Amino acid sequence: MHLEGALTPSLLFTLAANNHISLPEDDPAFTSRETLLARYKRFTSLDEFLHYYYIGMSVLIHAADFEAVAWDYFQHAAADGVHHAELFFDPQAHMSRGVGYQTVLSGFTAARQRAEKEFGITSELISCFLRHLPVADSLAAFRQEDVQKSYRSGAVIGVGLDSSEAGNLPRKWNELYREAERQGLRRTAHAGEEGPASYIADAVDSLQVERVDHGVRLAEDPELMRWVADKGLMLTVCPISNVTLGCVMAISEVPIRKFLDAGVRFSINSDDPAYFGGYILDNYCAVQEAFGLSVGEWRAICTAGIEGSWCSRGRKDEVLRALDNVVGEWN
Repeated sequence: MHLEGALTPSLLFTLAANNHISLPEDDPAFTSRETLLARYKRFTSLDEFLHYYYIGMSVLIHAADFEAVAWDYFQHAAADGVHHAELFFDPQAHMSRGVGYQTVLSGFTAARQRAEKEFGITSELISCFLRHLPVADSLAAFRQEDVQKSYRSGAVIGVGLDSSEAGNLPRKWNELYREAERQGLRRTAHAGEEGPASYIADAVDSLQVERVDHGVRLAEDPELMRWVADKGLMLTVCPISNVTLGCVMAISEVPIRKFLDAGVRFSINSDDPAYFGGYILDNYCAVQEAFGLSVGEWRAICTAGIEGSWCSRGRKDEVLRALDNVVGEWN
């Protein structure tokens, strides 16, 4: 889940007014909250979505703005029964606008601390690097002292790779990931969303990732799918996102059944819920409506998500007990 992807049209317009940010006058989508929300329902590609995504980020200026968008997400997460969340954010997208890294981090951290206190939701932060920018830009951001300090302190526990996938092989970021590995950081990358299944193999081989985000194209390569299943690598699948961005035409085309049958471990996630119209429970319900999964199958999916998370062993055990309690109510 991308924290910037929790920026609702309502909050976007509010922050734009508060921060005196001019939204594009030549795009009728920005006429009102309602027209912008309607525009979000007509994305035809990842790049088209990213165009609006980066415009949305322009209204995030102060620590309180980042806290507001994260807190809005945590309120939805609590209502949906989330116990633990692992959250992406895009440092380059903010630092390039002159917004300091500490401003971003302090806002998100304040919301995380409040969510744990008020809702009991634990969370971790993962800094993502942007594929559409030069690799040198990613390395420069990664090596900034404020960024490195957040890794050393544990405020941020891992690195990821997002933005435009097509034409941007994971291996281009090999140097960054080797440094991250030496520092003991957790590692994931978007692969096999709009790019081919071979990008998944490249992310594992070149970047030594521990998880793969999205990964739905894996189903197009049975041999690679068997290899991923044998390796126990987890995919973070985002069904509603896949439909909204045109990766598939319907939830029923997301390879949920193929992954279950092949023994591929995966979790269900919301990606950018304010843009795609579906928070985590919406994704669970959409999958159930499309596939009619059994309680046992849902238990396997949830267990994979818990075990594939990067929280402590003790926290995993707590959430597994909560899962056992829910399953017990259905058996």
